[in-house]
Amino acid sequence: MQFKIIMAFVKPSITDKVVDAMKSAGATGATIIAARGTGIHEAKSFFGLTIEDQTEIIVFLVEEHVVEKLMDVIEKAGEFDKPNTGIAFVLPIEHVAGLQSQMKKFKDQARDQYF
Repeated sequence: MQFKIIMAFVKPSITDKVVDAMKSAGATGATIIAARGTGIHEAKSFFGLTIEDQTEIIVFLVEEHVVEKLMDVIEKAGEFDKPNTGIAFVLPIEHVAGLQSQMKKFKDQARDQYF
């Protein structure tokens, strides 16, 4: 099996919506990392303190054959057609360990994909 990582950087207010949509579409789980970010717009300041935008990084390890479908799900659930809502991208994976408990789900997804 070939795997990919989908990383989505979203506002904390939509993290649950994205994760729920992805799980409904077949993702087996997610890792959520709190972060802060900066973009092309200047950070706001309030009484001399800089306020940086909070973001969350959602990491999904998925089989290669479901990547396009799941990227569509993220884009819709994250409302990426609106400005400043988030970004998602895919990275290749060389080796994976620790997925024994999820292998049946992956095999079922692969079978459903082709039959």
